[in-house]
Amino acid sequence: MTPAARLSAAIELIDTIDAQRVPAAKALKEWGTAHRYAGSGDRAAIAGLVWDVLRRRASSAWLMEADTPRARVLGMLRLERGMDTETISNLCHGERFAPEPLSAAERTALTSRSLSDAPPHIAGDYPEWLDGHLAEVFGEDRVAEATAMASRAPLDLRINTLKANREKMLPRLSHLGAQPTPWSAIGLRIELGADARNPGIHAEEDFIKGAVEVQDEGSQLAALLSAAKPGEQVIDLCAGAGGKTLALAAMMQGKGRLIATDHDKRQLAPIHERLSRAGIHNADVRTPKGDADPLADIHASADLVVIDAPCTGTGTWRRNPDAKWRMRPGALEVRLTDQAEVLDRAAALVKPGGRIAYITCSVLPPENGAQVRSFVARHPEFSVVPPEQTASVLWDKAEDFAKAALETSEGWLMTPRRTGTDGFFVSVLKKA
Repeated sequence: MTPAARLSAAIELIDTIDAQRVPAAKALKEWGTAHRYAGSGDRAAIAGLVWDVLRRRASSAWLMEADTPRARVLGMLRLERGMDTETISNLCHGERFAPEPLSAAERTALTSRSLSDAPPHIAGDYPEWLDGHLAEVFGEDRVAEATAMASRAPLDLRINTLKANREKMLPRLSHLGAQPTPWSAIGLRIELGADARNPGIHAEEDFIKGAVEVQDEGSQLAALLSAAKPGEQVIDLCAGAGGKTLALAAMMQGKGRLIATDHDKRQLAPIHERLSRAGIHNADVRTPKGDADPLADIHASADLVVIDAPCTGTGTWRRNPDAKWRMRPGALEVRLTDQAEVLDRAAALVKPGGRIAYITCSVLPPENGAQVRSFVARHPEFSVVPPEQTASVLWDKAEDFAKAALETSEGWLMTPRRTGTDGFFVSVLKKA
């Protein structure tokens, strides 16, 4: 397929997503099935265009003064891909499978309009109802922060230190362009261009043998900030598919007791195979059965309870750009209730002197600092561990991390703009 034909396909797909209100991933998969002639490179390039349009949905429509699939695609080429008017015009020549030529209005918009007078939620590409929340945490920087949250994320890997180390893995994964992550001493990063296909990491020998796992560096740091230690009793209360469970197990060096559970047993399904591949033998997976409490035998005995809390996922917009446009205010209220319930549950599991690591992949204050303050008000036996103390686990990177991340009274907030990671909030609470 020519670049112009790919552009036409992207316009068609955006129209389908709008008209049928389907997730982008589903629309892309169905398009690929229906267009077998499109090679893997074509599909990757078209997917890149579609995801970039979703990242720049509001600003592209503003730039073009039209909220149509074609307008958003053209605006994205200018704003995200940095193309000038003539380059875009050369793609839209109207010949075989190419988009129709630019109209006079389109050419004027591409040439003369900018985002200089756009409202913050337009320039930053996020739902308007979130503006107050983002202003609370980022102030005048919210457009810059949100713009970074709309960029394409790299592929980050975590070294499984039970089987390997970074020095060994770097040359073995050099063919993928892997480089050390900036903060995590056990991470590798593979940068991805706009049209790049995700490397087939799951087919790599080192992945199959459990030496590496896919995990954003922010998630790696969140696990490290929990400071799980060998010999401790650690509970991963919202384990899901097990990403942080695997990281915690490696930190514990296979020593101690690690219990993984989740309210939604469907989320736990992949964890068993992942634990086996990683060579982890000290993890006890407790799948809920009916209304029975899988942790009924645990009474104030845990050294550490890790809560990877259910949240709005605003910190993962780089990876799920269409999710932010489907998000509604009611979803935030539901998550706040879920978070309070899981925090209260964790409080009863922690022994005196033990701690809770509360983690969200959100940048919204109600889910982060406000949630922690409410918890401490309900449970005065807990207090926030000063963030500068928790960062000490990052060793030689602690000082630089403290300068980069946003420190609050309740914990650390990582963002794509500040730390180059997904958006993560981490607060550590200690029980008296």
